[in-house]
Amino acid sequence: MKNILVLCTGNSCRSQIAEGYLRHFAGNKANIYSAGVETHGVNPKAIATMKEDGIDISEHTSNNVNEYLDINFDFVITVCDNAKERCPYFSTDAKKFHYNFPDPAKFQGTTEEETMAEFRRVRTMIKNYCKEFVEGNL
Repeated sequence: MKNILVLCTGNSCRSQIAEGYLRHFAGNKANIYSAGVETHGVNPKAIATMKEDGIDISEHTSNNVNEYLDINFDFVITVCDNAKERCPYFSTDAKKFHYNFPDPAKFQGTTEEETMAEFRRVRTMIKNYCKEFVEGNL
């Protein structure tokens, strides 16, 4: 069984969405973890947008990367430039992947619908990335 870590700045949106999709697409082929270089709590809009696509991340927790330093990861995926730059050293041979997804939590929409549209747009980007990652690596 492979161990995969998804790393973001605050483990609130992008990494949580990626964790949900990686669990969905990987099934029993991998253990999926997500963390942040900081912890900001799981964003309610991330939970809502994932629920729209049939994936429940409401029980996810926001974890700090230091909680996982003793796990032998096969893959570490950073989903923002800040996390890539601040990612701690893992004493494993983990393959590192990076994609700088936009942060929907920082989007300044004038209406709730505009903000949710941005969450959906980013969700689709992450979903496609995760599907391709699983198909190509597991």
